[in-house]
Parts: sequence; C-alpha cells; structure tokens
Amino acid sequence: MIHVVLYEPEIPGNTGNIIRTCMATGSRLHLIEPLGFSLDEKHLRRSGMDYIRDADIHIHPNWDAFLQENPDASMYFMTRYGKRAPSDFDFTKEPGDIYLVLGKESTGIDKSILKGHLETCMRLPMIANARSLNLSNCTAIVVYEVLRQLGYPGLSGHEQLKGEDFLENYSGD
Repeated sequence: MIHVVLYEPEIPGNTGNIIRTCMATGSRLHLIEPLGFSLDEKHLRRSGMDYIRDADIHIHPNWDAFLQENPDASMYFMTRYGKRAPSDFDFTKEPGDIYLVLGKESTGIDKSILKGHLETCMRLPMIANARSLNLSNCTAIVVYEVLRQLGYPGLSGHEQLKGEDFLENYSGD
C-alpha cells in the first residue's frame, strides 16, 4: 500500500485535491498536525468532493506520534533539497508499504527530519530558478510514479462508470 503523509499542510484546497488522489489510487492519507485549516472547511469539501467520505484518512497530533504508530515505515521525502528524481528510486524493491512524505506549502518538511533521511529525499526535476511545484501536483506525480513501477495494482485501466467502450459507442447525443 502507498501512504501519503502530509507534514503540517496549510492550504485546504491542496489537501482536498490530495484526498481525491489518495481515494482514486487506494492510497492511505496521513495528516500530521497542526493543520492550517479545519477538516470541515468549505474549500476542503469542494476540492475533495464526495471522495472525502470514501478516503482512508488518519490524523496524527505530531510527527513523533506518527512515527510511534508507524515504526517500520519505509519513507521517501519530497523536498526541494532532494538530489534524485522519484524515477531514480526502485519502489519495486520495497518489501512492504511505501510512505511518501510531503511538507507544508510554506516551508516544506522540517529540515531536522530531512537531515536524517538524505538517502530517500527526492526532488522533481525543474528549471534552475523554480523553487517548487504545487503540493497536490507533486503528490499526484510521485504517487503515480510509484504505481507505474508497481504495475498499477488494483487500479482499473479503463472507464468503469460509463463502460469500457463508451467512446466507441458514443453517438453524439
């Protein structure tokens, strides 16, 4: 299983989009407090749509509590200070669950946490004067890179709601 860990997220719209990504990919979402918003906030509900009720969300009061509840977590950290792209890691070699840690929008993951995990810090390649990408975009990119390497386990490769042959049978009505 893929676990997305948001370290002190600040913007409800980003978290709502990440909830949608996690629900759609069967990933578990961990929210590390403090949060910069209420989980009842209108912007969170709008971006998360009706996916929130089906998402697997765990809330932790702080980083230490998260670590206590997940002592054997294989963690990978998305940070502007990483020196390898997500595609440089071989996620197929992980024997258990994979934890993808992303930081708050303003300052990222606490530098003391990153310092202890330099070998699993990753960065999305971008032009030299770009500092970062949107948190929800980064999350989707790295989750789908892990899923790509694992062969998209448990995910459908075709339209389920309207049917696999919907476009072939579409008459323009």
